[in-house]
Amino acid sequence: MQYFPLFVDTQRLSALVVGAGDVAARKLELLCRTEAEITVIALSACDEVLGLASQNKIKLELREVNKSDIRDIHLLYMATSDPALNHKMAEVAHQKNILANVVDAPDECSFITPAIVDRGKLQIAISSSGAAPVFVSQLRARIETWLPSSVSGLMDFVAKKRSEVQSLFKSGQSKRQFWQRFFERNGVEYTEFTANAFIETKDDVLLEKESSAQSEIILLKQTANISNLPISIIPVLQQIELVLSEKKVPFELNELIRRDAIRAQFKCAESLSLDGIIGKVLIIADSDALSKVHTKFIESFYLDE
Repeated sequence: MQYFPLFVDTQRLSALVVGAGDVAARKLELLCRTEAEITVIALSACDEVLGLASQNKIKLELREVNKSDIRDIHLLYMATSDPALNHKMAEVAHQKNILANVVDAPDECSFITPAIVDRGKLQIAISSSGAAPVFVSQLRARIETWLPSSVSGLMDFVAKKRSEVQSLFKSGQSKRQFWQRFFERNGVEYTEFTANAFIETKDDVLLEKESSAQSEIILLKQTANISNLPISIIPVLQQIELVLSEKKVPFELNELIRRDAIRAQFKCAESLSLDGIIGKVLIIADSDALSKVHTKFIESFYLDE
């Protein structure tokens, strides 16, 4: 993974954009949605950039850029039509450990800006590491079509309810269970029924007795071809609480499992005890070991069958 996806709090972020033409305007269109402090330096500016300055969304300085300008900032965008100038200032930024993005020069960039699907608090970033921007654009368009605009309102609703859920459900597992059921019941839209879905889900989960909750054992052969598993199992893998594996979990499978699921080594069926464990448990082992687990826990089932 050459580029590490990271969402940065822009409240304390300062950015410098050098250049104020059409390319810079496109960069600023997205950057101005944030809370970053933005300075633009250029000899002249297009109408779009002048408009942003008149709205006090950016600080515009119509002058030449100097090496001394590359300081006390977190991000640098070089968006001029002068490749030599772009390279020169990017080098200054690299020397000072300032992240730099140079237009049309991916090899000189220490960060790239992904395609964004913006739904308020819900942000989806898509990148091909610069390999296929057209495909990324098409994929973004598909997600935009699938994801309703009302999901922004849903995220605002959920944000307001988080503290209530935190106080009602103490364990991370119970909180995940609540939100999983809520989203299953409500869907991805914010509607007049969303508040009722929240109340009904809360009542359902609170009524369940802790003593009646049990672990659910899912078996997967060590030799299973991950690429052949049906896509329908992904929601199941995202609900796994504990992964027990004889060997290192295959990378392709590990990427599908919840990142905060507990991972431990599976030793043998005879010593396996799930006392006190509630939720889904995935066991990855050879066929003989899984057969013994299935005999011991008759309600367990195979994921790939």
